[in-house]
Amino acid sequence: MAPRTFPLVKLTAKAGLAGGALYLVYSQGLLGSSDKGAHALHKAKAAVTPAVEEWTKYFGWQLPAVPKTEFSLCDAWNSGVRTVISALSIAPTKGCEYTQQGWKYIKELAK
Repeated sequence: MAPRTFPLVKLTAKAGLAGGALYLVYSQGLLGSSDKGAHALHKAKAAVTPAVEEWTKYFGWQLPAVPKTEFSLCDAWNSGVRTVISALSIAPTKGCEYTQQGWKYIKELAK
């Protein structure tokens, strides 16, 4: 193989993996609404648990039990996105408020 073809093969493999991952994410509905994302997360959770148990039995590993928490990732799906969008939507208003408070503070210091 020529020295120039190896980087091209690596680039092609990376592009193929990225494209495949993007296709999988899109086909599972993870780029859609939060309801579709939560549904896909429930499906993944139902499929991963038996697969992990089967592989641990196959390899003879013993994994610790998953701790029970009150927090449900499925219920909080996309909550970070909602929080960021909410913060960005009120940023101009908060910026004006903080600017006004800053000017009042500077005026009081100047007196």
